[in-house]
Amino acid sequence: MTHPREEVRARLQTDRPHSARVWNYLLGGKDNYPVDSEAGEVILTTFPEFAAVARVQRRFLARAVRFLAGEAGVRQFLDIGTGLPTADNTHELAQRIAPESRIVYVDNDPLVLVHAQALLTSSDEGACAYIDADVRDPERILAEAAKTLDLSRPVALTMLGIMGQISDAERPAELVSSLLSGLPAGSYLALSDGTNTNEALNTAVGVYNGQSANTYHLRSPQEIASFFTGLELVEPGVVSTAAWRQDPEQAAESTADVSVCGVAIKH
Repeated sequence: MTHPREEVRARLQTDRPHSARVWNYLLGGKDNYPVDSEAGEVILTTFPEFAAVARVQRRFLARAVRFLAGEAGVRQFLDIGTGLPTADNTHELAQRIAPESRIVYVDNDPLVLVHAQALLTSSDEGACAYIDADVRDPERILAEAAKTLDLSRPVALTMLGIMGQISDAERPAELVSSLLSGLPAGSYLALSDGTNTNEALNTAVGVYNGQSANTYHLRSPQEIASFFTGLELVEPGVVSTAAWRQDPEQAAESTADVSVCGVAIKH
């Protein structure tokens, strides 16, 4: 029988880069291994703006959650592809506006699990839970989320940078649809992902995929927009991630347009 600690060590795969840890390195974090920082440096050598792209996506999360908890009045969040905790995580952003907000995080990286359990702590009024699960198993995610969230009431489903980790053969649009089918009318989808519109980024991702434990699949803006099929997009629709409801008080990040995003409501 495999000891649980040995199983976690095997899942960590510290000899190969993992997306959550590489992303952490690009955001200036310290929760990564040498293989992750080396992969991050290879990406930055090929596409120097990638760290700025990571920051832009993180800022979109903040703007989207503020919209959802504030203007849209959502009090429940299902954050899939959480990544390693940094500043302004989903529960912090939501509970700053509405302390009673309930948040469920989902990721399948064991290092994320360890950090999430230690750092993702809720306000007294709300709730915060973590599910160790893969986006390819939407039925399990919904069943586990129902232990913390009331799935008869609106939920904001956030999926930032996660669908790029799903190949076309794994039918990513069907996964999004399956997750949304378990959520009631009035729920929202906030999604952002990388586009294949920049040759330098395409090259950098190709190099990363050649050495990583999990590959990334860039798509056209039109393909990413198709994930919102059947939903009503809120203004300004599917746009460059940096351009979605920009905060006029925050200085714009100068970076290539290599990701798009949107927020939409289910009727």
